[in-house]
Amino acid sequence: MKSNDITVTIEAAVLKSKKRKSLPSTSFALPSQRKYPIHDRSHAANALARSKGKPEERTVKAAVCKRYPDLPACKATNK
Repeated sequence: MKSNDITVTIEAAVLKSKKRKSLPSTSFALPSQRKYPIHDRSHAANALARSKGKPEERTVKAAVCKRYPDLPACKATNK
C-alpha cells in the first residue's frame, strides 16, 4: 500500500509586541481593553474564533463584521 502523504503549510499572521503597541485603538474589537486585534483579515478571523462562547463574542463579531462584512461569518449573519 502506498501512503498518500499530504503536507499542508499554514502561515500564521504574527503580531509582535512592538507592532501591537503601535496599532491605534480602532484596530481592536474591544478598543478600551485593546483586546482582539482586527487590523487585518487574518487577525479578524482569529478574533472571531477566540471570542466564540465568551461574553464578548457579540461585541467582537459586530466589530469584525463592521470592518470586514465580506468574511464568511459575517455573510451568514447578513442573510
